[in-house]
Amino acid sequence: MSTTTPTIVLVHGAFGDSGMWRGVVAELQAQGYTALAVPNPLRGLESDAAYAATVAKSVDGPVVLVGHSYAGAVITRAARDAANVEALVYVAAFQPDEGESCLENAGRFEGAKMGPATTVSFEHEGEPELRILPEHYRDVIAGDLPAETTDLLAVTQRSVRVQALTAELSGTPAWRTLPSWAVVATQDNAIPGRAQEFMAERAGSRIVRVEGSHAVSISQPHAVAGVIIEAAKATR
Repeated sequence: MSTTTPTIVLVHGAFGDSGMWRGVVAELQAQGYTALAVPNPLRGLESDAAYAATVAKSVDGPVVLVGHSYAGAVITRAARDAANVEALVYVAAFQPDEGESCLENAGRFEGAKMGPATTVSFEHEGEPELRILPEHYRDVIAGDLPAETTDLLAVTQRSVRVQALTAELSGTPAWRTLPSWAVVATQDNAIPGRAQEFMAERAGSRIVRVEGSHAVSISQPHAVAGVIIEAAKATR
């Protein structure tokens, strides 16, 4: 526990960028919190986690580390290497255990619409990458946002290396030693709500259910920020 107000470090997942946190950051800043959004490289779990840990360690003081989607796996690994992380918040995110991958957990229950029919694969530097087909982006990622918004998100999405999604978590997950919160998006078509519930319950996370899509941080920024603030207050 710390008497210093923690900095909120936000890590975006695949098929998006740091802009997904815009509304959440505004809510946090209005409540007096300092926020820092990490540009997740989306190249591989170990390297992405190392980068997130480096950013967290650069903060002078305690940190609440927040991850969306694939970045849930990233913060689960990164927090082990950043001693100033005092709490974890998972937003429609993966919470893998040791030896598990994101894709394994996404397929644990029925309902995931991310797959060969909704994605396109291409190769860069000998490594396959994925992005969501524009015509499927709204259904898979952001069904509760207007079409004009999702059309833009589909065009500006960042692809992810397949190896990031298939990599197994090495070592003890940080949620075993740190308090954690989970925003479960009940209308999520990328990571089914039941899968999110399973992972969050296993981790002993404080679960807050929000009626929103995978892009819940955009569609429900007030609710997401409220959970992050709850986690931040619990560290003091």
